[in-house]
Amino acid sequence: MSLSRRSDRIYNLTLPLDLSESPTASTGLRSEAGVVVSPGARAHALRSQSEPRETFSYGRQRLILDDCMNWLSTAEPNSISAEITDPPYGLVEYNAEQQRKLRAGRGGVWRLPPSFDGAKRRALPRFTVLSSVDRAAITNYFKHFGDLLLPVLRPGAHVLIAGNPLVSHLVAFAMEEAGYEKRGEIIRLVSTFRGGDRPKGAEGEFHDVSTMPRSRFEPWGLYRKRPDMPTVAKNLRRWGTGALRRMSAATPAVDVVESGITPDRERDIAPHPSVKPQGFLRQMVYMMLPLDKGVVLDPFAGSGTTLAACEAMGATGVGIEVDAEYFKLGVKALPKLSALKIGGR
Repeated sequence: MSLSRRSDRIYNLTLPLDLSESPTASTGLRSEAGVVVSPGARAHALRSQSEPRETFSYGRQRLILDDCMNWLSTAEPNSISAEITDPPYGLVEYNAEQQRKLRAGRGGVWRLPPSFDGAKRRALPRFTVLSSVDRAAITNYFKHFGDLLLPVLRPGAHVLIAGNPLVSHLVAFAMEEAGYEKRGEIIRLVSTFRGGDRPKGAEGEFHDVSTMPRSRFEPWGLYRKRPDMPTVAKNLRRWGTGALRRMSAATPAVDVVESGITPDRERDIAPHPSVKPQGFLRQMVYMMLPLDKGVVLDPFAGSGTTLAACEAMGATGVGIEVDAEYFKLGVKALPKLSALKIGGR
């Protein structure tokens, strides 16, 4: 039984995806609800509809070139046990024009800071430049995303969405409006170059001033589709979802995780502007599957880092990526990232 009834052009197939454990398969299709989204989102949809759809499979993973909204609208109901993703928060930074500017190394909303203390500083989206219209578009987009994702998730399935302190509250509001329970946040402890700068053009005059605090953490919003059974125990027995996996018999799942920046060896394999470390992602895959079974979805797959973490942990994963260049990067990076030894694994 496939995740989607639309025909795929197979890019490379090593193992078909099996969702036979889904207890309530359905043959009905769902239509998308109308919603106002940003020009960036429309560009994503138009581009994905004009390009051929491709699928790359590796081990227990499937990476699909498609717009996640299109894919979710035809995906099998109650087929996904967990979702882990790092989305384009404002959409603006990942539209075709902004990606062109990023790849050219100048202009646009991507902040391309100079070297600092001998270290080359990586590009970061400048979310302070988002207008009120852009912020409303974020909320609308994630409300629409949450609406489409909800039927695809098993009752009790958890959703983990990367964010930052400037926009994560907009995503949280949208997800709650879509009917999810907010279950807190996973705080990834990581020191980045976001913030901490002196006033531009007046660094010497205001040498004791920072325009924003230097970031030392990254909030990942944690949400849950409401269980359909009267207790968590019964939901776990029926769906395998509703809870988080303990780190050990003595240690529960925790909401603060030491991470650090993504190692250079991983960035060399997957040079994506938002690549997250395998050490952190593998912990999240472990935590999000309480019974160590089910399918993990990453609807904004980028270079396939979540799928690589799934493969390393022996979990089945599905990733959707709309950008053809990042899809190609994921095809190359997924096998290499999943083979890396991290923390003894």
